[in-house]
Amino acid sequence: MDCISNTRSRLCFVLLFGNFLSSFVSVHGLNLWPMPKSANHGSNTIYLSTNFQLSSHGSNYSDGSGILKEAFERMVNLLEADHTTNSKFPNFSVLAGVNVVVQSPDDTLNYGVDESYYLNIPAKGSQLYAQIEAKTIFGALHALETFSQLCYFNFTTKVVELHAAPWTINDLPRFPYRGLLIDTSRHYLPVPVIKSVIDSMTYSKLNVLHWHIVDDQSFPLEIPSYPKLWDGAYSYSERYTINDATEIVRYAERKGVNVLAEIDVPGHTLSWGVGYPFLWPSQSCREPLDVSNEFSFKVIDGILSDFSKVFKFKFVHLGGDEVNTSCWTTTPHIKQWLDNHHMNESDGYRYFVLRAQNIAISHGYDIINWEETFNNFGDKLSPKTVVHNWLGSGVAEKVVADGLRCIVSNQDKWYLDHIDANWQGFYTNEPLTNISNPAQQKLVLGGEVCMWGEHIDTSDIQQTIWPRAAAAAERLWTPFDKLAKDPEQVASRLAHFRCLLNKRGVQAAPLFGFGRQVPSEPGSCYKQ
Repeated sequence: MDCISNTRSRLCFVLLFGNFLSSFVSVHGLNLWPMPKSANHGSNTIYLSTNFQLSSHGSNYSDGSGILKEAFERMVNLLEADHTTNSKFPNFSVLAGVNVVVQSPDDTLNYGVDESYYLNIPAKGSQLYAQIEAKTIFGALHALETFSQLCYFNFTTKVVELHAAPWTINDLPRFPYRGLLIDTSRHYLPVPVIKSVIDSMTYSKLNVLHWHIVDDQSFPLEIPSYPKLWDGAYSYSERYTINDATEIVRYAERKGVNVLAEIDVPGHTLSWGVGYPFLWPSQSCREPLDVSNEFSFKVIDGILSDFSKVFKFKFVHLGGDEVNTSCWTTTPHIKQWLDNHHMNESDGYRYFVLRAQNIAISHGYDIINWEETFNNFGDKLSPKTVVHNWLGSGVAEKVVADGLRCIVSNQDKWYLDHIDANWQGFYTNEPLTNISNPAQQKLVLGGEVCMWGEHIDTSDIQQTIWPRAAAAAERLWTPFDKLAKDPEQVASRLAHFRCLLNKRGVQAAPLFGFGRQVPSEPGSCYKQ
């Protein structure tokens, strides 16, 4: 029986999970997601003190901004999970706290920051302390997440316990860019919902929130330089102030997540003209942006100038995909402009993209563009370009062969809005397929799963993202030789992680089935 295509079958659940609960007990301490680079452990159980402490003896990081303190308090709250803990312990070793040593005093987040960490948890002795060592605070945040996944609330003794001690874990990410796209143009997502997505990203060590802010359907963000742009919002209340954007970036950065802002030009811009109709080629033909009008580029410059004060990530995304240039050739004044400049519509498309790139560079950004720009005029793109692959396989190898950087999001595997795409495909999608040259491999920055918003809003975003995004997260974090060749080998561990997300308040859907699947029948979370 094909258990992938027959996921509703009771027999398939038996075949896939028949021995799951017993195996869950036997590997109780090994249910880490994503799997670290190396992990060694013992067989002892220790208990966390009800007065579990944070210390930083020997650290160069002062935590003046409170990032570490906040992360520690969040972790303790997750471990206790609103249960009342017992202050009396069985006759076992008690872990008094965790000592975090960070080499760098700097907590500025940007692309390529060191995210490695070392975690040691002893099993015996008095006044036991776990030890975390990291080069930056952001590595320490990952270490705290790993530590939290080793702990369980014991409902009999009513204490938090840690299995299989002692532990020694060395870990670092395989790729520096591990992203998730959200789309606030097709459906507005309130700020608390965006924050909840950021929270859930940290549990699987994703580190870039790609915010596709605007598109044809709506322009919800305030742009101080051009205040009528957000006249293109769906409604007066479905908007983000510039202070909202600043808060989202601040919130994300304190959790080790960069925010990549996107404006998609010259296509996908119908909403821009609601506030500024001169951006449209004409009243009857309203996109792409008017390539002949200097105002188009002044607006882009104003947007990116405002972005540079809020979005501090190294990159900005300028889109460039799905550009239908027919309006340019059917609108007389634009056709005349093209003729005067000895251009056809393809030349105009290239001119627009390259000029927008130069504007972004002038504001200190490297640029990310969707792959159509590379497919049409890759040899003309700025060396600061990162090509974002989405149409299919085989593009990344061509991009890096030409010396440009690449991010992989091929839609057949890593588009979350493709509900029929199962987690197994997310897990096995390999960004370095057919790229064997080490220098070219380094040009693949990583990958991104994309949660396009045509059929997504507050009511269903999290269960559409998770747990499939977690499958891709392990592909992007864990060393290649530690990844399972057969995704079914990690099914029980991913099911455990999905249940952990549920315990933490994340509405992750059942593992087996398509995206956004509902439970097939009553039963344990671990068997869904």
